[in-house]
Amino acid sequence: MKIIQFSSLALLPLGHAFSPSARAPINVLSRTVVSSRAVLAPESFSRKRTVAYSEALAEPSADEPEHKTLGQKIFDAYTTTANVATTLFPFWTVLFTGIALKSPQSFAWFTTEYFTAGLAALMLSMGITLTPDDFVQVAKRPTPTIMQFIMCYAMMPILALVLGKMFNLDKALIAGMVLVGSINGGQASNLCTYIARGNVALSVLMTTATTIGAIFMTPLLCKGLLGAVVPVDAAGIAKSTIQVVLAPIAIGMTANRFLPKLVQAILPFAPVVGVVSTCLLVASAVAQVSEPILSAGLSLQFPLMLLHLVGGLVGYILPKITGFSETTCRTIAIETSMKSSAFGFLLAKLHFGDYAARIPSAVSVVWMALTGSLLAVVWRFIPVSDEETDD
Repeated sequence: MKIIQFSSLALLPLGHAFSPSARAPINVLSRTVVSSRAVLAPESFSRKRTVAYSEALAEPSADEPEHKTLGQKIFDAYTTTANVATTLFPFWTVLFTGIALKSPQSFAWFTTEYFTAGLAALMLSMGITLTPDDFVQVAKRPTPTIMQFIMCYAMMPILALVLGKMFNLDKALIAGMVLVGSINGGQASNLCTYIARGNVALSVLMTTATTIGAIFMTPLLCKGLLGAVVPVDAAGIAKSTIQVVLAPIAIGMTANRFLPKLVQAILPFAPVVGVVSTCLLVASAVAQVSEPILSAGLSLQFPLMLLHLVGGLVGYILPKITGFSETTCRTIAIETSMKSSAFGFLLAKLHFGDYAARIPSAVSVVWMALTGSLLAVVWRFIPVSDEETDD
């Protein structure tokens, strides 16, 4: 609990320091509202142009009317509130975690059905920002995405397995850690990439690639690494991944293609839905295994913290020594560190035979957010020269 209290205090300055201006559009802060036409065009891979685009939009227009209607004022107030709430997502995560540990029954109503729906909503919110052309952009500049994909599905599962054995964890807890290492990138990585002055567009594409890759990589890794350790329903994992990940993304992309006006109308409200959904997912996961989390103590906290922290550091150092730009290195690091732990909790709950296998995912949802936020804050105060941007 001391860790949670300290983390809450540490994260408060983050939202205050980096909350966007009242006029800043929401769409530069989160995957759920990033316009694919704006940031996924070929030139948008330049970090400098991405940031310049967001800053330009934040400036008041010369043609903007001096007198606004009541509806416009209400929407502006909502936009300001939504920006602050979205930027403070790490604080909300820690706050909801503390509540879930203190009063688990507060989230008893958030059943598996709601949990699944919440994950699907997050995937749908990403899908409505994507078009088939976005995947064409990956093919034009595939190297960073391929490297991050390998780190996500090769380095992280092996690192999880090694850390679990180093800390002499129970077999079921090791299985849960490997599951965390074997899932796709987290839904909050775009925001942390933005704060860290990374490449937001590239972050979206990397998350999309690992999310689609989870359909076949997660069940294969779980079966290959854990088949002899704990009961694993690989076919069930694949089925759930298709239902929770692929289907919502496909629906979102279809809506973006054939119902663009509807998509543009709901985009401003997507961040609030995303923040609320994420907080409920985190709290529900923690509440369901609150007693084992508290009883496990630091013996479980340390390996999961190291999984995300070491993953982020290696995700930065390896691209750096191989010649990638600073903005690309930061983006790969955050994408590698931040896993979709809530999705891992759902898979463990549905398809792992041992109850304890779901505990690491619940602990991971907290450390994932904290690690990503820490990296973002540190890099926010380290300027990037023009030579180190993605030209």
